[in-house]
Amino acid sequence: MPAPDFLDTNVLVYAYDPADPRKQRLSRDLLRKALGGETVWSAQVLAELATTLLHKISPPAKPKAVKAVLDALAPVRVIPQDEGMVHRAIEAHEAYGLHFWDGMIVAAAERGGCGRILSEDFNPGQTYFGVTVEDPFRS
Repeated sequence: MPAPDFLDTNVLVYAYDPADPRKQRLSRDLLRKALGGETVWSAQVLAELATTLLHKISPPAKPKAVKAVLDALAPVRVIPQDEGMVHRAIEAHEAYGLHFWDGMIVAAAERGGCGRILSEDFNPGQTYFGVTVEDPFRS
């Protein structure tokens, strides 16, 4: 069985934001794959998604709608965060110069046994602790 992918927050946000139809379509395809069990994410990703939907898109989503989104995403395996991941995020900062929260994404992807982080917020092609970044929106 191939290693799962790790979906970063921006991929999830595009699935619910109609501002860019191409990215929305691609994100929804990745989300369907995620719901099929081939993907993981972390509690941080879900928290960032909720924050974005509640506060950063226009018009902002209603809390009830955000809870419904989270319920719909419940079948996807969530990598829990703990003290060990915080330490690993600091190591990612030290080794790669990543912002702490990006280090938490890398640490979660590593812990989840992922082969790839799908994100447009990292350096495509870069490998962090054995996990390679791919920008799913790059043509």
